[in-house]
Amino acid sequence: MTAFLTFLAAYVLSQFYRAFLAVIAPELSHDLGLDPQALGNLQAVWIAGFVVMQFPVGWALDTLGPRRTVSGLMILAVIGAALFARAHSAAELDFAMSLIGMGCSAVYMGAIYALGRISRPDQFALLTSTLLGLGSAGNLLAASPMAYAAAAIGWRAAMAVIAGLTAASSLSVFVLIRDPPRISHPKREGLFAGVAAILSLRALWPILPLAAVSYALILAERGLWAGPYFSKVFGLDAIPRGNAILAMAVAMTVGALAYGPLDRWLHTRKWVVVVGSAITAGCFLALGALDLSLGAAIAFMASLGAFGLTYGVLMAHARSFFEERLLGRGITTMNVFFIGGAGVLQPISGAYMSATRDADPALAFSGLHLAFGALLLAALVVYLFASEPHKP
Repeated sequence: MTAFLTFLAAYVLSQFYRAFLAVIAPELSHDLGLDPQALGNLQAVWIAGFVVMQFPVGWALDTLGPRRTVSGLMILAVIGAALFARAHSAAELDFAMSLIGMGCSAVYMGAIYALGRISRPDQFALLTSTLLGLGSAGNLLAASPMAYAAAAIGWRAAMAVIAGLTAASSLSVFVLIRDPPRISHPKREGLFAGVAAILSLRALWPILPLAAVSYALILAERGLWAGPYFSKVFGLDAIPRGNAILAMAVAMTVGALAYGPLDRWLHTRKWVVVVGSAITAGCFLALGALDLSLGAAIAFMASLGAFGLTYGVLMAHARSFFEERLLGRGITTMNVFFIGGAGVLQPISGAYMSATRDADPALAFSGLHLAFGALLLAALVVYLFASEPHKP
């Protein structure tokens, strides 16, 4: 329980870092003159820093263990948050966000690596979804609380406080976490050979497109575009905007927790993901195609959060194909697709919003949401060919 709570505290902060930009994006635009492309780049460089570390993190988890891997990398997030608080240009913000992304890269992976080593395979989806759901409290922290803090003490001071909390969390991981025993195996692949062994598993191939877009779309909406959407389409100021985003954040927590036991109750992972992804795509299409009131828009945003976090179940589906000796590299390789997809999506969506800045905001966001829904449906069609080798 101590290990779970220690990782949970670190993961709450990791979730905060991937979501807080949506709340203070208008303030960043005003104070530093950032356009939509620059805002999209901020999220993208966080993702780039996160993704570039995944393969080294997988190797480190398999060889060094989660204690040193997670606590050591979190120091980069501390430095990045402190630099963000002092930044005065887009380039400085980009550098800070890249450090934060690198610093967060091992948190969830280290946690589910430890859980994967000490738990039964049929409990993996429940444990990872529970951690994801409870960790989504970071989304709550990055909604109304961040909006109130930014209004009261300014976004710079708020980020300095978060840097201090991250330092405390890094220290707690180093002090409280114990590494699971190493696995002895005559064939121990290096970093790249292990990743190649994972990618050679043909059973994974139909899963990869959905992994690349499902979480990326939710991350893009919650972490970047929800704030500007409510600001430009409905004219909400910081506090009402934070409250609107809070509804999606709460739904993400509830949805992730609800997904946890479903694969065991329904004896399927694949069809849990299929139904959840189809509903999520429908919500994106509704946001794009319908003339919605503010209440209806908030309801559809909340539904995206409730049904969109299939991450835990989809990761468990992929994990069923990994050998124990390659678990670290397996889960981090999958995470490259989960988070890396957002790294591609964010600058593209930022470029689209920059190109349509002079258009009616409602029409611009309509096109964005329709594209998100269509992309998710296309990946879902490929996922229908995935196999489910055994009942969880």
